Amino acid sequence: MDVRLPRLGEGADSGTIASIFVKEGDQVKLDQPVLELESEKAVATIPAPAAGTVTKLYVKEGDEIKVGQLLMALAESGAAPAGPPPPVVDATVGDEEPEPPVVPSAPSAVVAPTVPHFPPPVQGPPPAASPSVRKIARELGIDLTRVHGSERGGRITLADLRQHVARLQAIAFQAPAQPAAAPAPVPAVESIDFSRWGKVASKKMTTLRRTISGKMALSWTTIPHITQFDEADISGILALRKKYASQYEKKEAHLTLTAFALMAVVPVLKKYPIFNSSIDEAAGAIVTKEYIHVGIAVDTEQGLIVPVLRDVDRKSMLEIATELNQLAERTRQRKVSLEEMQGGSFTISNQGGIGSAHFTPIVNKPEVAILGLGRGAVKPVVRGTKIEPRTILPLSLSYDHRIVDGADAARFMVDLVQAFEKFKESDVRL
Repeated sequence: MDVRLPRLGEGADSGTIASIFVKEGDQVKLDQPVLELESEKAVATIPAPAAGTVTKLYVKEGDEIKVGQLLMALAESGAAPAGPPPPVVDATVGDEEPEPPVVPSAPSAVVAPTVPHFPPPVQGPPPAASPSVRKIARELGIDLTRVHGSERGGRITLADLRQHVARLQAIAFQAPAQPAAAPAPVPAVESIDFSRWGKVASKKMTTLRRTISGKMALSWTTIPHITQFDEADISGILALRKKYASQYEKKEAHLTLTAFALMAVVPVLKKYPIFNSSIDEAAGAIVTKEYIHVGIAVDTEQGLIVPVLRDVDRKSMLEIATELNQLAERTRQRKVSLEEMQGGSFTISNQGGIGSAHFTPIVNKPEVAILGLGRGAVKPVVRGTKIEPRTILPLSLSYDHRIVDGADAARFMVDLVQAFEKFKESDVRL
């Protein structure tokens, strides 16, 4: 039987082979892991669909594959060895070859308005593109079958998507009643030979790094960011942490500052629900969520991954601390599923363990706000008529200025500082 890549979930229609656990001639059992696929920000294990002998491998580690692509041939007991694989049909085109890129002619002094050329829709399987490109296209409402792919086999890149958007903008802003100059083509991305100036080293970007790059570019270019800064006195929180840390350790939970931040932010999000909302750009509506699912930015060897801790408002400090530790550890081991990284309504990024003060975190679209925590530092603070050493925590709140006003952000931050400084011991006590 032919073993092909199954669909793993929403948005998981392609990926890169991270590991192959079998070789030709190996015996495998039903549901035995045969390879690992890195898709979006998760690593998924692909099991054997039946027991038998691996007669042929058609892929290798590092290959980029898509749903339906042939992975291996598997012969069940007593079955004849599999024949050669069927001819591969490029999913990006039909019976015709990909249309070559349009080369703009030299502009004349005055030209009549023209309609930029777009390839006709392709019938059949969807065109080849990375998960990040597909997600950007889906959120912008772009039909990828009308986008010309410049890479081998018609694969669509982020640069191709940008060029398509530029053409759409040319149509939108062109005045048909009056002559207009032809829109300047979007310059193609060129490879620079850095070795001309000295010795260099180069390695291919991983699927995870390309995904992070695409998401950061999308968020930064489509969301008008504003960052609100403040500081909170966490001397009281640190005293509570010292008092109860050993009790939490006995229950295999670590009482971290992030756990305190999760508890502190819940009542503030309930008071200001606009920070727990999203923009439905297609419908032109603001969607306010009645749940509080908080994304936690986790630093891993492969890059930044943001799993989601769900229903934070319904959990005790012990439950938050326990689940937070488990979620972070599984994330560092790349064992979180794609589902566990979706559905967040707010995000917290804690850089205090590394060593940093204020910074400007990028909003995790489609959320509208993200809270950054810096490293707490002991500073002299005036309290009444005395100057006392207190531990001060830097806070950074980035938000989407399309729907969040600066005044609301200031109020949010004031109340959040109060939540940190007046943290209730009853919320920590077991």
